[in-house]
Amino acid sequence: MPAIRITTKVNAPIQVVFDLSRSIDLHKISTAHTNEEAIAGKTSGLIGPGESVTWKAKHLGKTRLLTSKITVFERPYFFVDEMVDGAFKSFRHEHIFSEEDGATVMGDVFTYTSPYGMLGRLADLLFLKHYMQRLLTKRNLIVKQFAENPEKHRHLLSKNPTIQ
Repeated sequence: MPAIRITTKVNAPIQVVFDLSRSIDLHKISTAHTNEEAIAGKTSGLIGPGESVTWKAKHLGKTRLLTSKITVFERPYFFVDEMVDGAFKSFRHEHIFSEEDGATVMGDVFTYTSPYGMLGRLADLLFLKHYMQRLLTKRNLIVKQFAENPEKHRHLLSKNPTIQ
C-alpha cells in the first residue's frame, strides 16, 4: 500500500488552515485543472464530521467519480477523509495540524490501494504515486496561499459556519 507524506508550513492560525483544508470551494479552486466538481453530498462550504462529497473530475485522461466521507474529526488538529466509492480500491487521507513557532504545520498522510492487483501495483511504481503526490502538493500550496492572505480566504470562511 503506497503512502504519501507531505508537510507544509503555513504562516496562518491553525483554525484558518484547518478550515481551508476542509473547504469544498477551495478544493474546487485547487483542482481546477482537472475540472473537478462536487456533484453530490456536501457540494459547497466546509465539510464536517460524518459528511460525504462525491467528486467528478478528469484524471489521467478519463472522467472519474469518487465519494469520500469524513470519518474522524478533531478540530483544529486532525481529520480523516476516506473513499467510500471510486477509482481506488481504497484510500485514507489523514490531515494533521500543529502549531510551531507561530506558524501552522500541515501534514498529510495519504495511503491508498490501487485496483487491478499486480497491474495496479505496477501503475503505482510507474506513475500513479508521483501523480497523486503532485496533486496533493499543489493543493497544499493553494491552501497555503489562501491561508496566508486574509483577503483571499475571508469570503470562503465568512459564509461557512465553523464546526466545533
